[in-house]
Amino acid sequence: MKERLYPIDKIRNIGIIAHIDAGKTTTTERILFYTGTKHKLGNVDDGTTETDWMDQEKERGITITSAATSAFWKEHRINIIDTPGHVDFTVEVERSLRVLDGAIAIFDAQVGVEPQSETVWRQADRYEVPRIAFMNKMDKIGANFFAAVQTMKTKLGANPVAMQVPIGSESDFRGVVDLLTMEALYWKDENGLVIEKQEIPNDLKDICETKRDDLVAAVAEIDEELMELYIEEVEIPLDKLKSSIRKSTIQNKIVPVFCGSSFKNKGVQLLLDAVIDYLPSPLDMPPVKAFENSTGEFVKEIHPQKNEDFYALAFKIMVDPFVGKLTFARVYSGTLEKGSYVTNTSKNKTERVSRLVFFHSDKREEVDYIRAGDIVGLIGLKDTSTGDTLSNVNENIVLEKVDFPEPVISVSVEPETKDDEAKLGKALNSLTEEDPSLRSYVDHETGETILSGMGELHLEIIIERIKREFKVNVRVSQPRVAYKETIKLSAEAEGKYIRQTGGRGQYGHVKLRVEPLPLNGEKDFEFVDKIVGGVVPKEYIPAIQNGVKESMQDGVLSGYPMVNIKVEVFDGSYHEVDSSEMAFKIAASMAFKDAIKRAKPVLLEPIMRVDVTTPEEYLGDIIADLNSRRGRVESFETVGGTNTRIVKAKVPLSELFGYATIMRSLSQGRATSSVQFSHYDEVPEQVTQKILGRE
Repeated sequence: MKERLYPIDKIRNIGIIAHIDAGKTTTTERILFYTGTKHKLGNVDDGTTETDWMDQEKERGITITSAATSAFWKEHRINIIDTPGHVDFTVEVERSLRVLDGAIAIFDAQVGVEPQSETVWRQADRYEVPRIAFMNKMDKIGANFFAAVQTMKTKLGANPVAMQVPIGSESDFRGVVDLLTMEALYWKDENGLVIEKQEIPNDLKDICETKRDDLVAAVAEIDEELMELYIEEVEIPLDKLKSSIRKSTIQNKIVPVFCGSSFKNKGVQLLLDAVIDYLPSPLDMPPVKAFENSTGEFVKEIHPQKNEDFYALAFKIMVDPFVGKLTFARVYSGTLEKGSYVTNTSKNKTERVSRLVFFHSDKREEVDYIRAGDIVGLIGLKDTSTGDTLSNVNENIVLEKVDFPEPVISVSVEPETKDDEAKLGKALNSLTEEDPSLRSYVDHETGETILSGMGELHLEIIIERIKREFKVNVRVSQPRVAYKETIKLSAEAEGKYIRQTGGRGQYGHVKLRVEPLPLNGEKDFEFVDKIVGGVVPKEYIPAIQNGVKESMQDGVLSGYPMVNIKVEVFDGSYHEVDSSEMAFKIAASMAFKDAIKRAKPVLLEPIMRVDVTTPEEYLGDIIADLNSRRGRVESFETVGGTNTRIVKAKVPLSELFGYATIMRSLSQGRATSSVQFSHYDEVPEQVTQKILGRE
């Protein structure tokens, strides 16, 4: 098998991350073409790309689900995950970055860092993923390489280092100067296959000298040995300079920046070289930490060696129409053969892996075994979920899980016929298993099935999939906001649950105090046991906590979940015969509900960060509309030297339904927007009364 020719130090596991429409999928297509994985150039607009394989992706021209594929370049295997750019699918980026070793961040050379660029960059920061950057669309009107690089400093706080100087821009973009070799490189044919080396043009020699000096100085600041050579003005050997750049990149101290135009087939081969030269192999990354499953305490480090125990992290579940449930996994150590048994240490269950596959988007290549460093598909696992740890040893330790955001918007879905009812349940089970940011439940008061997600587009795509893939006819309600409840004051209350039924009775008595926690802080809930003197035995404390937590699921104002509350249980009493866990659980629930009513309960609503990019002539109308939606405009920015403005605002989600249509109408279709969750905030009193139906 071809891929088995590559040792682990010749493997690169990378992701492609960016704002929507920056050119991620087109760049991936060009990578597959130049590496020989594909023999024909695909196009997003034509729906012929390898990684946008879902019908909805082809129709809308956007990436919805992260797709894995592989390419081979200069005796290296590159495993690539092309991630979505739209904020509604940010969970796909989150779980991909958790298992990747490096990333290519793609930016539009006209505008540089865009709103969703910041989001994916922060996600990569959180997982300490080394990155290189690619300023794409150098052929676009208004493209400015060095201005775009500067936005990485000002908006991301990154340390970008230009590795190239573009030769021309906009329609005149025709090549680059490599600042390491100081050669001019030109693409001479339509498909970008022929690259010609020439002397640096005279008009660029000065800026190339300056930028090369900037490059060497930036790396020398990090590398002491290089600094000595730089100060002594000694010529630095090329291999030494490249080695130092690689080391600094892997340590996340610099971000090498390249440029090109993926659509016009310029610059991608040099980007591939940079992936090999500067992004890490699995051996270059720190060992993965393993924790005791029940306590969360650190146990040991997992090293990427094939002779170690097998450890892998399931980072995605997909229901495949041909093979059933498919588990995407990153192997961190050891090897595994098909037909082997693995222990899901997160759930303490043993399962058989019947088949192993490598991915090429929606195509599969079966293999006999997998090893450390691989990103693979496992077929046959029935009880494994996203974030579960798989091992060949039965130890109670797990790898770090993936954190997923809470949904902020909901719709009611109702089957049209009795036949659709059973099919809907099966569809929702499959989709929520695939997508951890999607939730479904039955509202016991109304009997409705509620589907919750990250945004209007997210739910729209899910409804389409229910209808198309699962052949279920459903009626869908208008979207609803995921409100929450909290309190503003501290209060105390007492709960007594006493029942005598002839035989053994029930006795539970609790006194507790509630107080608010900071909004949008680290904790949604805190429980403190302040019982002294044994007035309530220790064995009943967990029951009290469970009673409180269950009560928090339904708030006192309108039944929304409660958050940001600290509860202290400080007194109570018990009966030697009649007390039970159930009695204390009920007593705690009674006390909690009573205390909450006295603590000034309030509604919270999701506030969204809205970034609108608009021509200046529509700026006034856009701002007036945002203000009318209870929005708070925070800043304006100018895009390069153009008349385009970016308006940044915070707006309640409840005021944004249908916003994209209104915005397009106000700007004659020329404005675009990005909407993503920011935080929860208190709902104004007048709006609360409307929500509660009191006005």
